[in-house]
Amino acid sequence: MCCKDNDSNSLADILSVIVVLQQNACVGSSLDSCDRPMLGGGPSCLACNTRPVMLYTCGSNGNAWSMPITKDAITQCEGASTGCSSVFKVEKVEGNCATFRCLQPNPDTTSLYPYVSTNSVFTMDLGCLCSIRCLSDTYVECL
Repeated sequence: MCCKDNDSNSLADILSVIVVLQQNACVGSSLDSCDRPMLGGGPSCLACNTRPVMLYTCGSNGNAWSMPITKDAITQCEGASTGCSSVFKVEKVEGNCATFRCLQPNPDTTSLYPYVSTNSVFTMDLGCLCSIRCLSDTYVECL
């Protein structure tokens, strides 16, 4: 069920900014909000190409939205399912819908980068979102 009085246009605007920033990734910023003007770097990240987000739907009781990290139709994302992720890269925003790519924790524990890309992509009606949480900018290979 989606929110009735949700101002999804403001979320669409923020997600659109993130898409543009990811497409034009550059280093350095002192602000720490979802729509800060540049993707940031840091001591362990010299160039970032992704601003990972977590999504929260209306009526989720504070639980982040999760999706399967594979295209396997039988994977269910309930509880602490290992085949699911709640961290995404916004790929595209069109009107009141956004397309997201699932990111999963990097299996290489020696890597400086916390996430890897998956081939699991979904589109969401932004009217179903009540909030987004931006995580630290990072580099994700194979995007």
